[in-house]
Amino acid sequence: MLNMIQQAEAGEHNILLPAIPELVWSAIIIAIFFFVILKYVYPKYKEITDQRATTIKEGLEKAEQAKQEIADANAQSELALRQAHEEAAQIRSDAQESAKRIVTEAKAQATQEAERISAQAQRQVEANRQAAEISLKTEVGMLAAELAENIVGEQLADRDLSARVIDRFLDQLETSCEKESVRK
Repeated sequence: MLNMIQQAEAGEHNILLPAIPELVWSAIIIAIFFFVILKYVYPKYKEITDQRATTIKEGLEKAEQAKQEIADANAQSELALRQAHEEAAQIRSDAQESAKRIVTEAKAQATQEAERISAQAQRQVEANRQAAEISLKTEVGMLAAELAENIVGEQLADRDLSARVIDRFLDQLETSCEKESVRK
């Protein structure tokens, strides 16, 4: 290095070291370049980076707000879904209770109708039995009267007497039938 300086003083030019005036002019140009950059370019760069930072920050805030809105919407939809399930369960429960009530009412009506039909049938059977009994008594009475007339050999002219004889005969017949049924 020292050798190079000595050669520069001697007037020899070293290609590796620029001349002093070149160094001065280069320094001035670099200073002007940095001045222009600091005065005009850097403020624009700073403004653009600040705008980008603001835009990115706003974008992040909007994204966070959108996430919150989505979370709120999900919570609302879950709540609505849960309410719908609860309402469906209530409807099913009401329908089951209504079905049970309808079945119970139908059973009660069927039981009442069966009892009514049974009572009516019982009355009909009793009426038929009584009618048959009366008819049978009448026929048996007539046969008894005929038999009595055949045995006695004359016709019973007195109707009251004939009715008393028939009634007594039927009473005795009923008593003997009851005794027979008790023995069995």
